[in-house]
Amino acid sequence: MIVAFSVTPLGVGEDVGEYVADAVRVVRESGLPNRTDAMFTSIEGDSWDEVMDVVRRAVAVVEERAPRVSLVLKADIRPGVTDGLTSKVETVERHLGASRPPPGGQRF
Repeated sequence: MIVAFSVTPLGVGEDVGEYVADAVRVVRESGLPNRTDAMFTSIEGDSWDEVMDVVRRAVAVVEERAPRVSLVLKADIRPGVTDGLTSKVETVERHLGASRPPPGGQRF
């Protein structure tokens, strides 16, 4: 299963990077496959318990310093699939590499 989530501290001003870094650090130290981009951190594991424990701890570390925390979460629950973080992106890249030919049908 893959869970993409975003933890945002509220009531601490506009500069939240330090708080977000604390949450990402928890994810990276978990040892589970993960990826962080500008909007979400995605984490992959075998079970709800495994993944949600990391999400819970990431929220808790932000909660220690912020009066309020927002959590946005999206899950792809697909038993038996592993390495989805990489394989999903590779599939899209493969399709992008097989671009449609330009008008007139010629490829260079």
